[in-house]
Amino acid sequence: MKTPFGTPSELATGLRLLTDAGVIAPVAPHRAALFPTALYRYGFTPTTAFVVGRWRHPDRVAIVDDRGTVTFKEIHERTDRLARALADRRVGPGSRVAVLCRNHRGPIETILAVSKLGADVVLLNTGLSPSQMKAVAEEQEIGTIVVDSDLTDRLDEVPDTVKRVFAWTEAAGCWGDDTLEGLIGADGSKPLATKPPVGKTIVLTSGTTGTPKGAERPSPNGIGVVNAILSRIPLTAREHALVSAPLFHTWGFAAFQIGSLMGSTLVLRRKFDPEDALAQLAQHRCTSMFAVPVMLQRILELDDEVKARYDVSALKTVTATGSAMPPAKVTEFLETFGDKLYMLYGSTEVSWASIARPEELRSEPGTAGRPPVGTTVKILGDDDQELPAGETGRIFVGNDMLFTGYTGGRGETEVVDDMLGTGDLGHYDRHGLLFISGRADDMIVSGGENIHAGEVEGLLSDMEGVKEAAVVGVDDDEYGQRLAAYLVLESGAKVDADAVRDHVKNNLARFATPRDVEFLDELPRNNTGKVLKSELGSSDS
Repeated sequence: MKTPFGTPSELATGLRLLTDAGVIAPVAPHRAALFPTALYRYGFTPTTAFVVGRWRHPDRVAIVDDRGTVTFKEIHERTDRLARALADRRVGPGSRVAVLCRNHRGPIETILAVSKLGADVVLLNTGLSPSQMKAVAEEQEIGTIVVDSDLTDRLDEVPDTVKRVFAWTEAAGCWGDDTLEGLIGADGSKPLATKPPVGKTIVLTSGTTGTPKGAERPSPNGIGVVNAILSRIPLTAREHALVSAPLFHTWGFAAFQIGSLMGSTLVLRRKFDPEDALAQLAQHRCTSMFAVPVMLQRILELDDEVKARYDVSALKTVTATGSAMPPAKVTEFLETFGDKLYMLYGSTEVSWASIARPEELRSEPGTAGRPPVGTTVKILGDDDQELPAGETGRIFVGNDMLFTGYTGGRGETEVVDDMLGTGDLGHYDRHGLLFISGRADDMIVSGGENIHAGEVEGLLSDMEGVKEAAVVGVDDDEYGQRLAAYLVLESGAKVDADAVRDHVKNNLARFATPRDVEFLDELPRNNTGKVLKSELGSSDS
């Protein structure tokens, strides 16, 4: 029998995990009775968690950012006021609000306020070019964009008919009618719905040219998310968590969702700096950190004297995802900070697939770990049949949080027996540990961003003076992979490496710019004319 919280087995597992994590704890009966009311109004959403937090620990700090602190009570009241103000601007069910922000209270308050109105949220990647932003705004039918003032250049090609609201201004007191603070201060006249529809959350896949696809994230319909994460990562409720992964990134958004459920204090910084991250961990006695691998690698690059300057002994878990982390760096992190590292493998489309725990990373630093509770990961051959341990095939994932499809009907995914293909190749070893071999297509994953080599090749091939171009990913200790471009020039043409990089940077997303540029007399090809990319690039970093 299925309950609103999942099957009886899922419910029992979830209650045990929540109790162990401290989420379920004694609470006054009159406060406990308010939880069903919040659940009825907003469903299994972060909004419910923040409403419950306002009742359960109103004066507890919910967010620490560059501007200071804000409590659960303040978040609840501020987002009510923001929701009413946005409603007066005709934001409601069926409308879409985009968020183009770095990490601070603004994007979180926007997400919560929009949720209270039943509208949709589109999370925009700050690395997209102006032309991509314009295309996304049109395809997603965005009516309002909440943007940090230092990111407005990304919107140069977005029509003025799309309303701008500034989430962050460099001057703290510069709060006009077109800012979040101005809207919160003004409040609104329209009452909030008792039970608004559950709006959609759309995360953009990492595109490099054209229009990045929007992946619609599902709303949790039970406690499967809790079961999955807590079954592999021992998070603790009502403690401080440093969220360094960008909130627009799948993992940063997941950290916000998980933290809201745990009643955590989220420590946010607009820009990542490795020493500052250690300082925040020490100052706030953070017990958890959410990051992407390149951030951890930059922390490791700090001088030993600098790392020793900060007491991070309170830290219990560091979870990273978004790209591969070199095995040597995994081992170095464990040696430097202890058995606190958890590596999550997943994607925008499948959420999570597997999680590697410290003891697994100690023995096999290159492993992606094991699937958590409620998740199935299978390795399939070309005939869609499951392969035995040791054989490499396509990775397929089944869980409760598979995305519901790309917006606009663009893009296709492989589905076999209700499992979604990740586009990666991998295998299990004889101990049941998962290992990722790489992309099944030409995808390059650099610093947590997915880049299609063919898109960059197409742009470079159209560049004046360029005859042919090939782009490959080569191993990189910092970013997992970096882009290397190989070009054959037209006779007599003069093109240098900086011009190539500038051309890509000005036309595609910044993360699509090749760091390595080499010029060849000809590209290696086989007898049918296909470029032999295996003969290009190197694994050296």
